[in-house]
Amino acid sequence: MSRKDVLTKILAITGTVLAWFPIVAPIFLTVIFLIAKGLFRFDFLMPAELFWVALVGGGLLIWAALRAHSRQKLIIWSLIIAIAALASSQGLAVLTGLASGEREASGWPFILVLTLLAIFILALVVQGIGGAYLLRDLYKKSAVL
Repeated sequence: MSRKDVLTKILAITGTVLAWFPIVAPIFLTVIFLIAKGLFRFDFLMPAELFWVALVGGGLLIWAALRAHSRQKLIIWSLIIAIAALASSQGLAVLTGLASGEREASGWPFILVLTLLAIFILALVVQGIGGAYLLRDLYKKSAVL
């Protein structure tokens, strides 16, 4: 039996907002900086820097999904993939010397690190979409028989 009580809805709303924050924040700040200074500066590493916010949001979404018995696989797998991609990206950057500046940011190691970072960001987007789907499921009116 699914639980669509107030606690589940609060968990889902908070989790969804926190899951989307690392994706929306750099876009929002880029627009603000563009308007204020007239320069385009986009920090593509900010989602990785705000990973802990997404992790808390993912945890809340998993809790809400388990309570509601809805969208569990999508939310759990997207969070697992995000964690693995970010850890792999950072580990590879350290191993290859890209993180310390020992190696120039070019070549196949740099491309692989950026690809893993892109997979991380995509997994965060999927997690946010999973949260939006969960919210839709929670607020869907039940058919009265």
